[in-house]
Amino acid sequence: MALVHADEIFWLLPCSHRTPGHARALLRKQLAEWDAGADPAEAAELLLSELVTNAVRHSRAPHGRDIGVRLARYDGVLRVEVADAGPAVKLTPQVVADWDERGRGLAIVAALAERWGCCPRRHGIGKAVWAEIRWMQEAPAC
Repeated sequence: MALVHADEIFWLLPCSHRTPGHARALLRKQLAEWDAGADPAEAAELLLSELVTNAVRHSRAPHGRDIGVRLARYDGVLRVEVADAGPAVKLTPQVVADWDERGRGLAIVAALAERWGCCPRRHGIGKAVWAEIRWMQEAPAC
């Protein structure tokens, strides 16, 4: 599917425990450049954090393999996408106990995103997990 008139940015980030924080900082900077409002920016930051954390924890990426992060805005939608070397599988949110400290990432993604999913990467090994939220650029002040 071609994204017509889309603004997008892509980063390759190392697969490490520091990557979620680095990805959040890059996202905040980019959304500030795109004049995003506070609500979509906060939702996008949480979505990205959960997707990158899942990629770091579960992709089984070999040492030195990067993960890809892409942001795209088009037709009132902001798409957050994370690609890793893990296999494309059907993803479903887990049911976890109240006291569990992990396992809520996809439930958070499902609650925040208008649409989300997982697909094989177009070019290469692995998968891309994506989430979309409604996002309208704020009108310039008069």
